[in-house]
Amino acid sequence: MQKITPFLWFDNNAEEAMDFYMSLFEDAKVLSIARYGEAGPGKKGSVMTATFTLNGQEVTLLNGGPMFPHSHAFSFYVVVDTQKEIDELWEKLLAGGGKEVQCGWLTDRFGVSWQIVPKAFFALSQDPDTEKAQRVVAAMLKMVKFDIAALEKAHAG
Repeated sequence: MQKITPFLWFDNNAEEAMDFYMSLFEDAKVLSIARYGEAGPGKKGSVMTATFTLNGQEVTLLNGGPMFPHSHAFSFYVVVDTQKEIDELWEKLLAGGGKEVQCGWLTDRFGVSWQIVPKAFFALSQDPDTEKAQRVVAAMLKMVKFDIAALEKAHAG
C-alpha cells in the first residue's frame, strides 16, 4: 500500500470516473470497491469509495455528495514521451465535455484537472543556455496543448 494516495471527492459518479480513467491507461486495475449499504448516506449499492491504479499510482475516489467540487488546486500530472501520446490522451480526456485550459492543462468531464506534459519540455526549458530556455518557456506560455515541434523550434531560435 502506498503511504500517500490521491483521494478525490465526487458527488455521485466516482465509479463512472474510475472506469473512464482506467480506460485511458494500459496499466490500470481496480484494487477495491466499497459500496453504500442500508445505513447510507449514499444510495444502497452505489460506490462509497473505489481504489484503483493508473500506471502503478493508487487513486481513491469517494462519492460524498455535491459539497466539494474539484478545482485546479489539484491536478494529475502526466509526463509523456511523444506528441502522439499528448494528442491521444488530450482528446480522450476532453471527450464528453472536458475543457481545454492553458499550458498543457485541461479539465475532464468530471471537473478533474490534468496536466499533459512532454519529457522534452524539461530538457528544453532547463537548457544551461538561458536564452534558449527562456524562448521555450515563452512558447509554452502561449500554448493550450503542448506542441513538441514548436518547443523545439523555439529552442533552436
